[in-house]
Amino acid sequence: MKIVITRRIPEAGVETLVHAFGTEQVRRHEEERPMTRAVLLDALRGATAVLCTITEKMDAEAMDAAGDQLKIIANMAVGYDNINLADAAARNILVTNTPGVLTEATADLAWALILGAARRTGEAERCLRAGLWEGWGPLQFLGASVHGKTLGIFGMGRIGRAVARRALGFDMPVLYCDTNRLDAETERQLHARLVDKDTLLRESDILTLHCPLTPETRHAFTLREFKQMKRGALIVNTSRGPVIKEEDLSAALREDLIFAAGLDVYEHEPAVHAALLKQEQAVLLPHLGSATVETRATMARMAAENIVAALSGSEPPNRVLLPS
Repeated sequence: MKIVITRRIPEAGVETLVHAFGTEQVRRHEEERPMTRAVLLDALRGATAVLCTITEKMDAEAMDAAGDQLKIIANMAVGYDNINLADAAARNILVTNTPGVLTEATADLAWALILGAARRTGEAERCLRAGLWEGWGPLQFLGASVHGKTLGIFGMGRIGRAVARRALGFDMPVLYCDTNRLDAETERQLHARLVDKDTLLRESDILTLHCPLTPETRHAFTLREFKQMKRGALIVNTSRGPVIKEEDLSAALREDLIFAAGLDVYEHEPAVHAALLKQEQAVLLPHLGSATVETRATMARMAAENIVAALSGSEPPNRVLLPS
């Protein structure tokens, strides 16, 4: 048995696997940076199970590198767009994820970006740290109010609902766009109203994205969408980078089509569109959505527990439905 951990992860996950299978069966990548593709393919050879993260592309090539004995790919993430589910199904490989556990941490970070972008905190801090601040001024770093504004949510899953709950403290009406409607009681509790995408764009003061990456959501937000938004609006993305076309977002900020943006994920991670890096209206974070000590430890443990269950002949707790 060979269990491959493709990145350095919290010890809680490693300990779970070592306790179940022994030290010799667990092979882990010791460097902080991700493996190159060639190193990954070599590391996968002979693997019975793989604990991976979103930075590793698990496709037919990777699965075939592991060989016929590969039983499970356990993703340490709620999303799994890095895994080709059709390729896994064709090889009878189980796929699991870690849903639910990162909901609150990611919702917290979405609010950090909302407030940071609205109040220009990144720009103001850079000014202060550079020694350029000369004292308080009545027109200095004027931002956008958040309290009482309309919050738009694109994707009303667990994280979207958690963001909406936090909006209650800011007395914000909530608009949401999703393929599934919430029940009437949840809508009432969240002060939320289902609308179509065009209405969401037109009426939201703050728009936050919480959808999975699918063929339908890839580049769901381009210059067309930004032109429909209010000029004083801001957009936040903590879902998946390719939901936004970064070149178009940069143009929208440059042309003052929208007020600001807050991003935690990027279209071509870890690369960021060069123009965005130069724009003061963009608050940019390096994919920190689930980055709390407690959350990441729980994610690592959950991914490991999925492997333990699968290799012990039990149903993994967080199995992803594969295409038939």
